[in-house]
Amino acid sequence: MSSANTERESVTAAFDARELIASLPNLPGVYRMLNVAGETLYVGKARDLRKRVASYFQKSDHDPRIEAMVGQVARVETTVTRNEGEALLLENNFIKSHQPRYNVLYRDDKSYPYVCLTGEKFPQLRFHRGKLEKPHRYFGPFPSAGAVRDGIAELQKVFQLRTCEPTVFANRSRPCMLHQIERCTAPCVGFIDEAAYKDDVQNAILFLQGKTSEVLERLQRKMEDASGALAFEEAARVRDKITRLNRLQSRQCVESATAGGICVVGAA
Repeated sequence: MSSANTERESVTAAFDARELIASLPNLPGVYRMLNVAGETLYVGKARDLRKRVASYFQKSDHDPRIEAMVGQVARVETTVTRNEGEALLLENNFIKSHQPRYNVLYRDDKSYPYVCLTGEKFPQLRFHRGKLEKPHRYFGPFPSAGAVRDGIAELQKVFQLRTCEPTVFANRSRPCMLHQIERCTAPCVGFIDEAAYKDDVQNAILFLQGKTSEVLERLQRKMEDASGALAFEEAARVRDKITRLNRLQSRQCVESATAGGICVVGAA
């Protein structure tokens, strides 16, 4: 018998799957399969942690990839979440940070929806699912496609960035309906200059990064400057942005992109 097979058998024998399964709850969450060296082999999410994890050790008809992975498992760590949406986001974070060998389908995040700001002169705000490419910027992931589209709709109300495709943008001779209902500043026909549009883009980026207070401070200064210059219509438009942003802040559902960990304590 080869040394590799001997090592696999010793690992499997040392790992007591029955004890693990008995300790797991029937709740949604994320599980991590680790080898003897503590390396993450696989990360998965589950609607029911006990049933999902048990399926790896109680079934015998796995494909060769899963069978090889299970043979190396020395420990399984689990995290309970409140729902499947939270489990998806946590799974995504673990996959990105650990790059598990056996997560071949999702290691590049192709399954998760994002908000995208394109790298063009007048960036487009759009829904994205797939490979993340430069020079575009991505924010997320979101728990569902619906959450992304809802987020984009809310961001349009505040920052009024364009959502039209480049071919449409390049060939317009008059503003579309989104400009009429104050969801776009119509850069396609020159109703806003590049500098002012970039300022809106920067505010949107800061908001998507969770820096809402900084955005509000920037808008407050802009409103005061416009008022001091007697540009009252401009001041009123900025005031409306501040009002909409305050309303949106309480409903923010984008994952924070700021670095570092946080501890949250709640009391009721």
